[in-house]
Amino acid sequence: MSGVADKQETPKPEGLAREKLEAQIKSADMTEDMQQECVEVAQEAMAKFTIEKDIAQHIKRTFDERKGPTWHCIVGRNFGSFVTHETKHFIYFYLGHCAILLFKTQ
Repeated sequence: MSGVADKQETPKPEGLAREKLEAQIKSADMTEDMQQECVEVAQEAMAKFTIEKDIAQHIKRTFDERKGPTWHCIVGRNFGSFVTHETKHFIYFYLGHCAILLFKTQ
């Protein structure tokens, strides 16, 4: 009976919760302070969650609360994008092998 229980568990990737992943900012249109805040919120989300949708939801909701609506967040290892965003409210960066796109719209 161990097969059923084992399949339901989702182990965290090696070292994810133990140490913060280093950010590599690929593109940004926002202040340095806000960029740092994005990275910190994303690190927190990746330490708490293993599913990309849950990581994105945590980041989006945190920024909606802190900076006002409406933020959008995409998290994953393989995606393309082309978005319109408010000036000074866009960042695209990597934490480890995971890409994070966060931007605000009106």
